[in-house]
Amino acid sequence: MNFNTVDELLDFAISEEEKASKFYVGLADRMDRPWMKKIFVEFSKEELGHKAILEGIKRGGDLQPLQEQILDLKILESLHMGDAPADDIDYQQALIIAMKAEKEAYVLYTSLAELARDEKAKSILYRLAQEEAKHKLRFEMEYDEMVLKEN
Repeated sequence: MNFNTVDELLDFAISEEEKASKFYVGLADRMDRPWMKKIFVEFSKEELGHKAILEGIKRGGDLQPLQEQILDLKILESLHMGDAPADDIDYQQALIIAMKAEKEAYVLYTSLAELARDEKAKSILYRLAQEEAKHKLRFEMEYDEMVLKEN
């Protein structure tokens, strides 16, 4: 991917946040327990919040980098998900799918940041990568709490 302007980068990131929001709504729709649905609906809303932040940056706002280091529990790296039917997934499988999606988003934004020549674009991309790492961590913590500790 090549962006000629920061606005093109922001448009791409806004589109990615919209896709992520729809992804979480889709996972919510596939959950059979209300508390499971709620978790994924909340993530969908958070992605829309990111979209709003990016739109604010596009209008001249700023996005400050996080000063904290994001922990990676590396739970995803030790998991293997079997082939579940597309419409029949449980909460554990949904968490694994979500962790994978967040890791892919992190890798995408980090890779784009490394290619960026514009310092503002680079800063925005690294900040977005940090947000995706935070999401993955939250899913890993949920997985640890709801799946690993129960077994």
